[in-house]
Amino acid sequence: MSDNQLIISVNLVQEDDYPQWLPYWLSYQKFYQVQLPEETTLAAWKRFFDADIPMYCAVAKEGQKILGFVHYVFHGSTWAVNDFCYLEDLFVAPEARGKHIGKRLIEYVKQQAQARQCARLYWHTQESNLTAHRLYDWVGEKPGVIEYRMPL
Repeated sequence: MSDNQLIISVNLVQEDDYPQWLPYWLSYQKFYQVQLPEETTLAAWKRFFDADIPMYCAVAKEGQKILGFVHYVFHGSTWAVNDFCYLEDLFVAPEARGKHIGKRLIEYVKQQAQARQCARLYWHTQESNLTAHRLYDWVGEKPGVIEYRMPL
């Protein structure tokens, strides 16, 4: 089977996916030059399975092998009646890039946001992440927003 014919499924992460998800999560942090405490990672993982917290993780798999993940959050906004959906993190394994897996993960989140009748799906990326820009320019639009942060 060629790379273009890979059977890829995208579904919510399962608790037993942790050993495959964790190395990708750590690689994602390394790319962004951060090292989150293990406590933060475990808290995020727990939230994915808490029905009272609208934070989710979906994974792209070929068979049982995870090839990438997407994290997303639903939240209210002063700008709309319906919730917004924030795509917080997206990662595809280096060996699986170029196979439209990132696009499939974004489309999955879009479907979830549409099912929930969200007013907006949005995300951020670093200015220097040119690889991601190519994908994001293909599937989305730049609204011209600049993000500022204040340490707390």
